Amino acid sequence: MLKVAIDGVVHEAQPDEFLIDLINRAGGSVPHVCYHPQLGPVQTCDTCMVEVNGHLLRSCATKVADGMKTSTKSAKASAAQVEAFDRILSNHLLYCTVCDNNNGNCTVHNTTKLLAIEHQKIPFRSKPYEVDNTNPFYRYDPDQCILCGRCVEACQNVEVNETLSINWEDPNPRVLWDGGSTIGESSCVSCGHCVTVCPCNALMEKSMLGHAGFLTSLKKSALSGMIEVVKGVEPETGYGTIMQLSEAESAMRTHRVRKTKTVCTYCGVGCSFDVWTKDRHILKVAPEHGPANGISTCVKGKFGWGHINSEDRLTTPLIREEGKFRQASWEEALALVARKLSELKAKSGPDSIAFISSSKCTNEESYLMQKLARAVIGTNNVDNCSRYCQSPATAGLFRTVGYGGDSGSISDVEKADLVLIVGSNTAESHPVIATRVKSSHKLDGQKLIVSDLRENEMARRADLFLHPKPGTDLVWLSAISRYLLENGLAHTKFLDQWVNGLDAYRKSLEPFTMEAAARISGVQEETLKTVAHMISEAKAMCILWAMGITQHSQGSDSSTAISNLLLITGNYMRPGTGAYPLRGHNNVQGASDHGAMPNDLPGYQSVDDPEVRQRFESAWKVKLPSTKGLDNHQMVEAIHEGKLKAMYLFGEEMSIVDSNANYVGDAFNTLDFFVVQDIFFSNTCHYADVVLPGAPSLEKEGTFTSTERRIQRRYQVLEPIEGCWPDWKITQEIANRLGASWHYQHPSEIMDEIASLTPLFAGVNYDRLAGYKSLQWPVEADGTDEPLLYTKRFAFPDGKARLFPVSWIGPTEQPDSKFDLHLNNGRLLEHFHEGNLTYRTEGIREKTPDVFVEVSPELAEERGIQSGTWVQLVSRYGQVRVRALVTDRVQGHELYMPMNSVESPVNRLTSSHTDPVTNTPAYKETSVHMNVLAEVGESPLPRINPRFGHPTPQNGVEVERKWKRPDYASPGNGNGLVQLQTKK
Repeated sequence: MLKVAIDGVVHEAQPDEFLIDLINRAGGSVPHVCYHPQLGPVQTCDTCMVEVNGHLLRSCATKVADGMKTSTKSAKASAAQVEAFDRILSNHLLYCTVCDNNNGNCTVHNTTKLLAIEHQKIPFRSKPYEVDNTNPFYRYDPDQCILCGRCVEACQNVEVNETLSINWEDPNPRVLWDGGSTIGESSCVSCGHCVTVCPCNALMEKSMLGHAGFLTSLKKSALSGMIEVVKGVEPETGYGTIMQLSEAESAMRTHRVRKTKTVCTYCGVGCSFDVWTKDRHILKVAPEHGPANGISTCVKGKFGWGHINSEDRLTTPLIREEGKFRQASWEEALALVARKLSELKAKSGPDSIAFISSSKCTNEESYLMQKLARAVIGTNNVDNCSRYCQSPATAGLFRTVGYGGDSGSISDVEKADLVLIVGSNTAESHPVIATRVKSSHKLDGQKLIVSDLRENEMARRADLFLHPKPGTDLVWLSAISRYLLENGLAHTKFLDQWVNGLDAYRKSLEPFTMEAAARISGVQEETLKTVAHMISEAKAMCILWAMGITQHSQGSDSSTAISNLLLITGNYMRPGTGAYPLRGHNNVQGASDHGAMPNDLPGYQSVDDPEVRQRFESAWKVKLPSTKGLDNHQMVEAIHEGKLKAMYLFGEEMSIVDSNANYVGDAFNTLDFFVVQDIFFSNTCHYADVVLPGAPSLEKEGTFTSTERRIQRRYQVLEPIEGCWPDWKITQEIANRLGASWHYQHPSEIMDEIASLTPLFAGVNYDRLAGYKSLQWPVEADGTDEPLLYTKRFAFPDGKARLFPVSWIGPTEQPDSKFDLHLNNGRLLEHFHEGNLTYRTEGIREKTPDVFVEVSPELAEERGIQSGTWVQLVSRYGQVRVRALVTDRVQGHELYMPMNSVESPVNRLTSSHTDPVTNTPAYKETSVHMNVLAEVGESPLPRINPRFGHPTPQNGVEVERKWKRPDYASPGNGNGLVQLQTKK
């Protein structure tokens, strides 16, 4: 620790700490406008000038030094601060009282007050630019822009979309999108970083405009008149009086604007943020304190909330009679559900009934669903959608290291020297994790290798991009492991100390020569050797993978091969290392963690373990079934076989998410009784006998568990729409009508029960999760958690990991003369899966209105296709009609079709083949024939989609260009010391 004096008081400081962070931590009040702790020193505003050992320095870019003497209030420092801020006010029309951003968090307003500014020395000068309203979610007002560069720094170096810049050399600088495009036609992905960090009202959410303030809904002409009045009285009254008025108005807002912490309902990153609401109107999403995301969001998390107040929300139970649905009371619907399930249980036995829990719902709700199945009905027939995507990764990790979850945190991915991404379109499927990789790659020299069938964004940024043949990742991964072992490049000390099974594993690698791998995968032998050497030279490597690995017939074995490679190279047990299977849904990890699986009770405690069953039986006061139940794939087969008679499903669009969707739909048609619980009348609801209206994430409390095993608490933002119930309450009502005696009053009580029965969550409770606090399992009874797993031992009885031999079988389905094209599928940035939620946000629909199939330029030329050509894709299982999008993201005879469609779902084309270990469908092993239709329409992606933009990469805001302007001089009569510091 260093000793630093601030205004005569000595404080302890960390080495390499920025002076401004020490001042803030010590309770100081030095002004700073451009500085943000998650952006680092931007150095554009000069308001944080302090006097250090007699010299003026920017405290945001000055590292502490032992014995440093700092004055934040000396005459020299104070004069420099005021001079710098006066320059800022010359760029900003100060009218706080009638500004939608007058919410107590405007940096310009607060700095005006802090410095007790009464009058501007430099008058405001309007800029010769129009307000840009072309983005559906936010607007940019150049006249309010103070050119602090926060937005540029966030876009260039945090999000790393590299869209924003400032034209410092122009006589009238402004923020530019793609060097001068409108926002709407730029490469902006609407992630919201720029809006979040803007210190004033230059960048604002359109959902705030006209809604946040008491006066801001007035017509523009009236507002302009009021602004003129405010500016007119300023010369006489000074800003002090105006600020008092605006703060009174701001205080009034606090009585009608609520700020509630929640966790995102989309992907598995686990972003958390405050949601600002006025009545049921969502004003904005404000990220800042989230342990996984900080200031970061993607377009869905920041703006994709149109489904909450959508007019087509389900608001009353529905009962099917004579092929049609009619509205019913809750009492009638619940009574019918209880009666039918009781009758079927009595007639055909408990195993004739099955339950599907939801990865969109809370941990507590999944726990109650599996408890309903086991303790009330008496069956282990319960599953969740991790079966579709994550189960193979979980299996591979259970085989090798003992826990089925990410071995570290997102921060560990940032720290890695090398990141290997296999089968993951990270920038679109897990955007905030992608930002961390992109930032470390750009700023810190992190190396990046990407293996994928498509040249997605991460592939284009990679130091090395591999394009293997579909389904061959296991081969080249195993070949690299063999090469490392044979050439003395494995981590032998780590293997000797921490790993079992090396001899058997080494023998299993005999078929995996580099020559064989190159022949089978299509990746050149020299390229594979380059990968091997990059891995061996990296001090810390982590591997990220997703559905491009898991949704194959050997998904579990390929995931195992990944973990084997990490063990061979000693890339566990340390920061910056480990296995990261990126969880797809917001709570797909939690649904499995909390027992919504046919073979495991909560915490992955096996149903066939007598000791485990006895513990649950004592608590639940029932006898539990001991044999493994059916998973969701087996449930469909059992329906066709006549063994499964009834199903209760909630929060899952199973009829088009399951592979071979036509086959699944046929099964649902034959069920004796089908209950579907959802917030919309989904495609699956068409098959139901009873439809129950649940509540979305913002209308209930509970917890989610993210991809990094992070358990986070969500608070209720809005009251449920009349007629809708939180899902845990619905499940409890059904259980009690079936003879249970549950009396949960709040999800916290459910979590207390979970913790009492599940060693993995022994120390989890709502107090320890209050606010933005989180826990990463396993959690000891005293609340100690493990952000990084395996620091002392692996999760096996002897503490050692296990190399697990795998063999190569090959894809179940290959293209042939009839079905000559390989069809890949996956996500889009803007939409989540089939789009049940995201299509209900108009701005997202505007940017990405429809589904399409990506066709390579060479295939397009071969078959006379252009963007907008309608094609019919025909597989062995079904067909869809869709428009083509010609793009070099795909190659040759490989196609890619996103999942964002209910009308033309890709799973009408996929098969019933599965990974034999987990029964995860082989979604990625699909062959199709393509009929080119005569009809040609518009391109399925409009020109306003960010794909068509042209980013302008640069190193942040490039403040040195500002300093070179002829009209720039550092504040303090030239006594300032210009310092250029990098972000890190």
